[in-house]
Amino acid sequence: MSSLTPCFIRRRAFRLAPLLSLLGLLAVGCDRSRETAPLDLRIYFTGDARGRLEPCGCFDGQYGGLSRVKTVLAGESSPNTLRLDIGDAAGGREDYDLIQYRYMLRAFAAMKYDALNIGQREARFSLAQLREIKSSATVPILGANLLDKSAGQPVFDSFRVVRRGDYRIGIIGVVDPRGLGDELGTGLEIGPVEPAISRCLAALQGQADEIILLAFTDEETMSRLARQFYEIHLILGGKVAQPSQELKKENRSLIYFVTNESRALGILRLQLSRGAQPKPLSNEIGLVHDKIPEDPAIQQLAQDYRDEIRATRLAVDDPNYLEAGMVPGARATPVFAGTESCLRCHPAAAAVWSRSGHANAFAALVRAKADADPKCVTCHTVGFGRPSGYQRSFGADKLTQVGCESCHGPGGLHVRQREGDASINFTFRPLDAGDCAKCHFGEFSRPFHWDEFWPKIQHGREPRQASAQKLVLPR
Repeated sequence: MSSLTPCFIRRRAFRLAPLLSLLGLLAVGCDRSRETAPLDLRIYFTGDARGRLEPCGCFDGQYGGLSRVKTVLAGESSPNTLRLDIGDAAGGREDYDLIQYRYMLRAFAAMKYDALNIGQREARFSLAQLREIKSSATVPILGANLLDKSAGQPVFDSFRVVRRGDYRIGIIGVVDPRGLGDELGTGLEIGPVEPAISRCLAALQGQADEIILLAFTDEETMSRLARQFYEIHLILGGKVAQPSQELKKENRSLIYFVTNESRALGILRLQLSRGAQPKPLSNEIGLVHDKIPEDPAIQQLAQDYRDEIRATRLAVDDPNYLEAGMVPGARATPVFAGTESCLRCHPAAAAVWSRSGHANAFAALVRAKADADPKCVTCHTVGFGRPSGYQRSFGADKLTQVGCESCHGPGGLHVRQREGDASINFTFRPLDAGDCAKCHFGEFSRPFHWDEFWPKIQHGREPRQASAQKLVLPR
């Protein structure tokens, strides 16, 4: 019996071999079928957020805010999604803008973004600042042509590859170098877009089934890049005047773009199929309207940002910083006298002002806990950001609210002249709608029309007896 067992086993093994081979072929066939199954991919993308963690709250009905974008994205349960930002998420280049950008990155991470592209606003930060951002960011940041000037190497990753189902999606990020000029951050250089894309495409060969280009550039350049690089399947842009009205096809690429300070969310559904161009299923530029609830976690990030800058000494708090642009030896500019000095001799104007929203503008910031935020303080105080104007250290003590000098300019010389200083010959410049539009624009105002707004605060020359009263400068 024992002598027959090996032969029996060999014969069984021989007979099983064809069956195992057939099963193996069937398994391969099943795998191939699975690999070539189409994939419904949903892409959500933002751009031009400009530090907008949440609406500022100046008026009811404001659109936008990452606080609302997160609410929209929270309703998406499909695992086959991409979440991307095209660039210009930063609000500016000041130190408080840098602090805010860090909170923006935390918000994008909370929303599970797959990649953020560098825009021109981010390119205004210095190399040292961007290196610090890169070291602390928990969401991938891309910038194939934003270079360390001395090393000639990209500051951030040029591309990344993500998997959705059985598809590998390569994401490249570039920023348009045009228009930055001297505003480019210290230690940085922006190389041409085309060579950077070529390098990325060469590196991605064999690594990606689909290619998406995040291009912070204009519509004309997006079309040109589509004609030049047939390998790119989708171009998402952001340096544009308004969001896309339609999904555009150029060469072998689809082109879509968004802007408008996070008030618009790009939504695109594509069907991916092996060996075929992505097939558009639907596209929409969704308005992030005021009826969408705000996510509490992002609202808390906005408050954390304001708490941090309240406790941080900023460059704008340093008088030397404010005077840095003044010509050495030049005569001092007129100083701000304070609203109280104006109202003493202008009682009719004072009565109009006291009934207006201008008289309570700073109080509104205090209620919103935004009274230390330079982005808000500028339009709610007198002369903030100028050497003799409001400083954050003043709190609510002086030069607060939207006062007379917020529109008319510093009145110190006018006060001295009216007090009898014969050496002064001073006249306020005429005002027009442009002076109001410095603060009353976009979301910071109801639609501004001079003919509608001016009658509500209309004032002019006072009776002679009032103007003859002596003015007293505040201490």
